[in-house]
Amino acid sequence: MRLLDTRLEGPILLEPTVHGDGRGFFLESYRANVWAEHGVRDEFVQDNHSRSARGVLRGMHFAIGDGQAKLVRCARGRILDVVVDLRRDSPTYGEWEAHELDDDRARQLYIPVGFPHGFCVLSEVADVTYKCSTYYDASVERGFHYADADVGIAWPEDIALLVSERDRHAPALREIAGELPF
Repeated sequence: MRLLDTRLEGPILLEPTVHGDGRGFFLESYRANVWAEHGVRDEFVQDNHSRSARGVLRGMHFAIGDGQAKLVRCARGRILDVVVDLRRDSPTYGEWEAHELDDDRARQLYIPVGFPHGFCVLSEVADVTYKCSTYYDASVERGFHYADADVGIAWPEDIALLVSERDRHAPALREIAGELPF
């Protein structure tokens, strides 16, 4: 696996070696010792899989309490994956970065505790799989508005965004900043 640059300190982007030929391809989608070499020591306890159509935007989601780290991969299609630094003492608090994840390069993005996550589907359909360091618990799930002007995420402008009712009515980051345990 090859380590790729990220702007924010914390998220880690790795690109595996994809062995392909006329029959298809093979890649290692997860290898704990490789991630550990890059400082990821989380034990992942739950795998999730979502399928979404072009323009679907999911986010910006995170968990309070102990938080939740994620390891995200786009197994089919192409997405723009976005993380935001919500660690209060971080010099990059409130800043975001985005990475394209797709089924060709098979890049994986590690999202540590303290970084909300969201994505927008760029292809006709996308399957997104991700490992989680904690079990889903609705009581600690939180989010902020995907188009929060203070954060200023640059979502694709050439795609009609399809957003859930929940995400469309999510609060601004400044409204929930006092709840942040990071």
